[in-house]
Parts: sequence; C-alpha cells; structure tokens
Amino acid sequence: MAKVDLSDYNLSELKGLQAEIEKEIKARQQQEVTKAREQILAIAQSLGVSVEELLANSGAKSKGSSKKVQAQYQNPADNAQTWTGRGRQPKWIAEGLAGGKSLDDFKI
Repeated sequence: MAKVDLSDYNLSELKGLQAEIEKEIKARQQQEVTKAREQILAIAQSLGVSVEELLANSGAKSKGSSKKVQAQYQNPADNAQTWTGRGRQPKWIAEGLAGGKSLDDFKI
C-alpha cells in the first residue's frame, strides 16, 4: 500500500478523512457479509437443504444421513433440561452422580 502524506492536512480535514474512512470500512464489511450470505445460500441450494440444516450439521461427520440424536436423560428438577448421553455431562448430571445417583435415575 502506498504511504499517504497527511502532514499537509489540518485537524478538521484529518477528522473528515477519518469519518469517510470509517464509513467506507462499514460499507465494505457489509459487502463482505452480503457476499458470504449469498455463498452460503448457494451452497445450501446446491445441496438441496435449508441454511439452518446446513449450519446445524456443520459439526456432524458425514456418514450417510445424519439424524438428530434423541435425549436419553432428563433433569427431574427441570424437565426442559435433557442430555443425549454424548459429549460433556451437564452440571445437573455430574452433581447427581456425585450425590450418589446413577445414570439410570435420569433415564427418560
């Protein structure tokens, strides 16, 4: 990038340039976001899936069709809290196990 000599500009002019630069940066960032969104939509359409499906499966390993794993365990104190049995144990499971319960006590 060519170096620009700003020494001849007064403070007001420099602030004006700064405002223009910030405006241009925001416009370019928005252009990049729009471009990325269009690319994501095109990929999803080419695969015949929705963007939500595409992003939801982003961490899944592709081996045939992936399905959502059903929850196997539920917090008896809060039925909205469930766990599939995969990944890190939720705090309520760990606390229950530490308190003498077994995983069977949380089975759905």
